[in-house]
Amino acid sequence: MSRRSGILEFAVLGLLRESPMHGYELRKRLNTSLGVFRAFSYGTLYPCLKTLVASGWLIEESGGASEDALAVPLTGRRAKIVYRLTAEGKEHFEELLSQTGPDAYEDEHFAARFAFFGQTSRDVRMRVLEGRRSRLEERLEKMRASLARTRERLDDYTLELQRHGMESVEREVRWLNELIESERAGRDLKGADSGEPDSQDTTSGAPGGLPRSREDDSRTGPSDDTAT
Repeated sequence: MSRRSGILEFAVLGLLRESPMHGYELRKRLNTSLGVFRAFSYGTLYPCLKTLVASGWLIEESGGASEDALAVPLTGRRAKIVYRLTAEGKEHFEELLSQTGPDAYEDEHFAARFAFFGQTSRDVRMRVLEGRRSRLEERLEKMRASLARTRERLDDYTLELQRHGMESVEREVRWLNELIESERAGRDLKGADSGEPDSQDTTSGAPGGLPRSREDDSRTGPSDDTAT
């Protein structure tokens, strides 16, 4: 399994843990709620769903609404398939939520993991946040060293681009520091004080699949209504 497909499977299981959905609804949720999936197509989602069904983590059901029941005889269209998480699928997703290995710190995977922090225990959140911060601090150190070596050879625009990249990483490190401080103080983003998973907030994605800084409260995530 590729890293990209693994992230998609994780996100699909997480969304279906909330409630059953059909493929079109899933695609819209992935596009609008999880920034890392804004560019993917239904042709990518459909094989993923089939794989999860074959693994026993999802089941397919015919849409229960009356209009779905009438779709075939009246319009010739096939009724929508609704995907539901099985008990095995829920157990598998909870196992994935508990993982804190290096993959959890990478750009795309971290964005997906963060989107489901509301379903993640506090100790796991702490390990993932600290791992992400450590990874970015290493990246920042390398960027600074590279800039120091090449500054004199760069034109003004290339130099400005590198500075912009460094500032973006520095901003995310500050944001992570704030989150880690809140977690250590026993606070979550909604002010509750509990060691149990918090209610989910999947609106934290920022453009490019990275979480949004508190300094940038803009949201982007155009929905794509062209799915079939």
